[in-house]
Amino acid sequence: MERLTFLVPAEDARSPHRTAHRTRPGWQIRLGTFAATAAMVSAGIVLGAGPAAAAAPVAIRLTSASCPAEIVQGQVSGCVTELQNLLNAHGAGLVVDGQFGPSTLYAVREYQAATAIAVDGRVGPATKSKLYATGGSAPAPVNLNSSSCPANIVQGDKGGCVTELQRLLIHHGYAVDVDGDFGAGTASAVRSFQSSHGLTVDGQVGTDTKRALYDTDESPSTSLDLRSASCPANIVEGQSGGCVATLQALLNGKGQSLDVDGSFGPLTLTAVKAFQSASGLTADGEVGPNTKAALYSNIGGGGGDGAPAPVNLNSASCPSEIVQGQRSGCVTELQSLLNHHGADLAVDGDFGPLTDSAVRDFQAEKGLSVDGKVGPNTKAALYGAVTPPSSTPPGGGYANILGVAEAEVGTAEGSARANSYGSAVGLSLSTSDYAWCATFVSWVAQQTGATSYRNSYVSGWVRQARAGNYHLSVTTSPQPGDIVAFDWDGGSDFTGGNEHIGIVRTVSGSSFTTVEGNTGNPNGNGDGVYVRSRATNSGYDVVFIRVR
Repeated sequence: MERLTFLVPAEDARSPHRTAHRTRPGWQIRLGTFAATAAMVSAGIVLGAGPAAAAAPVAIRLTSASCPAEIVQGQVSGCVTELQNLLNAHGAGLVVDGQFGPSTLYAVREYQAATAIAVDGRVGPATKSKLYATGGSAPAPVNLNSSSCPANIVQGDKGGCVTELQRLLIHHGYAVDVDGDFGAGTASAVRSFQSSHGLTVDGQVGTDTKRALYDTDESPSTSLDLRSASCPANIVEGQSGGCVATLQALLNGKGQSLDVDGSFGPLTLTAVKAFQSASGLTADGEVGPNTKAALYSNIGGGGGDGAPAPVNLNSASCPSEIVQGQRSGCVTELQSLLNHHGADLAVDGDFGPLTDSAVRDFQAEKGLSVDGKVGPNTKAALYGAVTPPSSTPPGGGYANILGVAEAEVGTAEGSARANSYGSAVGLSLSTSDYAWCATFVSWVAQQTGATSYRNSYVSGWVRQARAGNYHLSVTTSPQPGDIVAFDWDGGSDFTGGNEHIGIVRTVSGSSFTTVEGNTGNPNGNGDGVYVRSRATNSGYDVVFIRVR
């Protein structure tokens, strides 16, 4: 599962409006899963603030009577200073000067998009409340492998290294407070994590534990800013890791269609050269300062006037059909919902050509009539992936596993629907904050009653199947409705933290398709529940699990 961060230009930089609807994944924001680089902080800086301007007004709590009900672009005050500090605690990297300029507006919009708030750029009660509720007071995270962190992080330590540790523990499913303080709760989670990954259980976060914490289920991190000290000055063919994954995601945001696998191979090289050529750069395939700058150009944007207040599409205030040309709070709501499904629109309440294109893309994806008109069926589908399921479990046992899984295809990561899957394993975390592929399989099992086993770890499913427990067993003759576990780095031990799991949909020789949670959309636009093509001869180990 990916970890992504705010990428915000300097306050005096130009912030143009978005000019194209992205149909492939670019970079996106995820609450609580922001990047951690040593360049983000220096000694003595707290709250993740960027370089503080000397003349910045003294910070004032946003909810105090001294701050306006809505903080908007153009204001200069201690309220804006506080806002910038809070946004920086979520990775925004703003200059803290107390001036609500274009970059602060951009950061507000992206934070709102990340936290399911109407993206209008206005800091009203909902945005204020969310900023304080989502760990705004923790020190900015610092990559555990950086020179800023000790070789062994232990109970009693405080600071950005502990913030990053706690964030990673949440990613792996542990309910800890992200406060930058390595207390008893964090120590307990570390020991549990070490035990589940076959590590020495000493509560100390050393080399092996750090490696396991960063070894996530689905894909390399795309959270790293290519311009930061964490990435090479020149990224070239043959390199691998999070910087390459970020590069691939950014290239996809510019119209390419690469697999975001963190490996700079021939296809990535071709995409880099094509981008360089289209951007008027030397097409040498090396991603240096000029190419990096071009990749980050024109990301996001926004005006300063905000959008009409959002209105529920099913309310009497909205027309039965919302169509191109309208401007209202109904359109604000529509654009926010489309963004939850990966559209990446500027939310301005104006139903223009880009919104029309996003509506049509959404309708096509959901099998609806593609007419660009937002009527009852489109409205229902838009809310369908951000509303928890209300129906009773369908039951049906093994025979119904595939049907239940397929019905979830298209559910977006971070939506209320996806987050509700955690109820099967006792988690109430956002799916944006941890690796949830096994949680999805557990939810499907719960819905069908096919097995009583529930576990948020792939290794648990494999272990129980190999032991023949809970009506689970290993099979070498897969069929639709079976569960399939992947060990991406081989060895078939499923203990390294680099695993994944899904449900078999079709089988054809060595190839098969699956329904998976916590996986990338093959057509772009972020993670969620999607159908993927896999094989038994593609360099990773596969175990098929039969439920009977």
